[in-house]
Amino acid sequence: MANYDSRNHSNQYHQNNRRPRQEEPSVQVEVGQRFPLTIKRMGINGEGIGYYKRMAVFIPGALTGEEVVAEVTSVAQRFLRAKIHRIRLASPHRVDPRDSYADEVGGFELEHLAYPEQLKFKRDIVSQSLERYQPVGFKHFDLRPTLGMADPYGYRNKAQFQVRRNADGQIEAGLYAERSHDLVDLPTCSVQMPVVMTVMRAVVAMLQDLDMPIYDEEQGSGIVKTLVVRAAANTNDVQLVFITNSQKLPRKRELLERIAKELPQVTSVMQNVNPGKTSLVWGEETKHLAGAEAITEKLDGLSFKLSARAFLQLNPAQMEVLYAEAKKALDLQPGETVVDAYSGIGTIGLSLADVAEEVRGMDVIPEAVDDANANAEANGITNAHYEVGTAEDLLPKWIMTGFHPDAIVVDPPRTGLDDTLIDTILAVRPPKLVYVSCNPSTLAKDLVALVHDYHVDYIQSVDMMPQTARCEAVVKLTRRQ
Repeated sequence: MANYDSRNHSNQYHQNNRRPRQEEPSVQVEVGQRFPLTIKRMGINGEGIGYYKRMAVFIPGALTGEEVVAEVTSVAQRFLRAKIHRIRLASPHRVDPRDSYADEVGGFELEHLAYPEQLKFKRDIVSQSLERYQPVGFKHFDLRPTLGMADPYGYRNKAQFQVRRNADGQIEAGLYAERSHDLVDLPTCSVQMPVVMTVMRAVVAMLQDLDMPIYDEEQGSGIVKTLVVRAAANTNDVQLVFITNSQKLPRKRELLERIAKELPQVTSVMQNVNPGKTSLVWGEETKHLAGAEAITEKLDGLSFKLSARAFLQLNPAQMEVLYAEAKKALDLQPGETVVDAYSGIGTIGLSLADVAEEVRGMDVIPEAVDDANANAEANGITNAHYEVGTAEDLLPKWIMTGFHPDAIVVDPPRTGLDDTLIDTILAVRPPKLVYVSCNPSTLAKDLVALVHDYHVDYIQSVDMMPQTARCEAVVKLTRRQ
């Protein structure tokens, strides 16, 4: 789970309220002030939104239609942040969260909302984003109901927990509280696969027993910063990564002996070196400590090698749903070629290789490209090839050599498509284009440019991360004649 950034809310408010400063309502509000508020809707990060004297108020944990007493926690020029002091009228869709710390850390923003309503909310987030950016024809887009899970718990295949020593000398592992670097210890976590938490808590106990030097953020001292545990749902492989402040890992031999003895499910142990105080979790150097250097996951009949830093969707069950939707949207025919942009380890592109004449893909992370090519070879796929680089650089080069893709599938990070890549797509104009999005806001922004040359056939939202405000979507686009 990540501590999701709520700044998108303020950006959303500014985008919708571009008025001269002198026209802003003059509202004198102080931190700690309380007032009744009716929640009008929920925003893109799952917070309830109400209005106090025409000023937007964002309240984590509040649901649409609820009447609350809000307590102001911060004041900005055009919006307020608040917390729930008291609920005067609760939503009929409010439920008790399974995790007691659901209101403290990111990754549980919607755990107090009944799951069918979560699915409706995620479709609405796509609609809100389109309304904000207004690509041509957006009011007529086919927004399909969100595809959810039968059991929306225990799905996360990876935990990335910060490790610190508390004031009592006890080692804790968990996530930062919202908008802080105060660690919240997570002894349990209902959305993680059970094996992930079993390994995480056992390793924390080992670190305590061995009195391992734990990173101190204020002093910049200590060794162990972060623990990363990733499980392969369909092979039972588990990888453990120690992210450290230096090359050293004191008592390494004893630690590895205990892992081998007490955690036989761990098949790979790695160390990633990330020295100094930095906002980045991962460093550039990764060292092999024990077991295999990678784990293997199987998806839709294919095997995928996962090195420590390789990206893979956090929800294996819904990942197959997402990629099946992408494959359906592309509707590749025999003899057609496809480009897999932002390819990662090749999960989408390789799933298309049984139909496509040729698959070409790219990623900027060399290790991911190595994994993608290795995965093609391991699965006996000879018509897929991956290169290091950006799509905006590689696509023109390929076209110069006579390669003209019939289809492009893009699966960009939360920042969306690079502007240069959009220009490249519009220049290449493949007949088929599928956009796999993990951020409805940047999707809507990118569609503003894309709809000039492409028709949006439909948008299919998929719930990859139940209990959170995150939403993924598959967009089928076809070239306008």
